[in-house]
Amino acid sequence: MGFLLRWLFAFLLLAATYNPTDLSFVRWAMANWQDQLPLTVFIGLVLVVAYVLFFTAVLRGIGALGVVLILAVIAALIWVLYDLGWFSLENPTANTWIGLIALSVVLAVGMYWGILWRRLSGQLEVDDETNA
Repeated sequence: MGFLLRWLFAFLLLAATYNPTDLSFVRWAMANWQDQLPLTVFIGLVLVVAYVLFFTAVLRGIGALGVVLILAVIAALIWVLYDLGWFSLENPTANTWIGLIALSVVLAVGMYWGILWRRLSGQLEVDDETNA
């Protein structure tokens, strides 16, 4: 359940920022920045803070090489599904959604990796704070 919540939050963050519908921050900001500049800046900064939190956790969890490897695995999976004829890459809207899903999986894996690693390895984290 923990991974699914992280994935859902990552997907919602990415989709709220940009998606092919009119319900995204990018499209709203482009249409309303002149009339609602303070609100646009505020929401943009909230999104930037959320991205900084996510990216910091992801880079600490799996590092840049881990991000590249997970993206490579997802790209290979998309290639296999395309080769099997399960979907077409002709539709730009569908490609955008596929990209959002792929990036959200990378973010979720990066956020969840520390928990997963401790479960797989049996490693515990111990804070050694002795008051001498």
